[in-house]
Amino acid sequence: MLSSPITPFIFKNNFYHIKRDDLLKPFEGNKARKFYYFYKNEFPNIKRVISFGSNQSNAMYSLSKLCKLKGWEFIYFTNHIPSLLKNNPHGNYLGALKNGAKIIEIDLKGDELRHYVLSLKDKNCLIIEEGGRIKESEYGIKLLAQEINDYCKKNDLKVFLPSGTGTTAYFLAKHLEVEVLTVACVGNEEYLKRQWSYLSDNQEIKNLTILPPRRKYHFGKLYKNLYDIWKELKFAGIEFDLLYDPIGWDTILFHDLKNILYIHQGGLQGNFSMLKRYQRKYD
Repeated sequence: MLSSPITPFIFKNNFYHIKRDDLLKPFEGNKARKFYYFYKNEFPNIKRVISFGSNQSNAMYSLSKLCKLKGWEFIYFTNHIPSLLKNNPHGNYLGALKNGAKIIEIDLKGDELRHYVLSLKDKNCLIIEEGGRIKESEYGIKLLAQEINDYCKKNDLKVFLPSGTGTTAYFLAKHLEVEVLTVACVGNEEYLKRQWSYLSDNQEIKNLTILPPRRKYHFGKLYKNLYDIWKELKFAGIEFDLLYDPIGWDTILFHDLKNILYIHQGGLQGNFSMLKRYQRKYD
């Protein structure tokens, strides 16, 4: 059974409740929730998993761990692997390679890449969409909702988490009796709603709200204000992901949100590469 603590956190003289999913094992954060269905159940016919996404994806690393535990082959397609990363593997890329992942560079992206990977499915293969955007993710995220629902109601809290594909936010809202707030970190609001359309079966989730960020952030680009927020958060006592969480906390500050439970979704394995980039540019 998945379970993680809720800890108090003071940041910029405000009190927050933090759901510490970053402490989950053997997979941390939202990937522990998204892939719990496959971890918990047996699939005797499955021999390989195929997925796709960015070259430093948290999902890629977590899937490589899952496949290693299950004895499955793991094949991962990505649009671009910089020569610097090929020559000096690090972060999630290195972690996935160490777990036996076959990472393949392919000249496809967006829907073209997605449709190509989907075409590879056979009876011995699991296709895991980018970032764990699959309906099976509901299995573990529902457990997260059950862990926090009564706590949020008792303390009159809303739930906040930043979103990539928005899978965690979507299924949380589906199973919670409180409002879920999120911010799109990869694309805009329209992008996020399109991701949800893959999961929804046209079901409307009324307690799910997308908040606008302070400004438009281009995914993976370096921003001094986000780096500063990340360092302040770490100094306050908790290390967060460097890609999504700074945008999340900047959105909290921008909207002056109070009385929230923040879902710490992990992803710290990917901090090494982002931190090196920030240090080269700003330190």
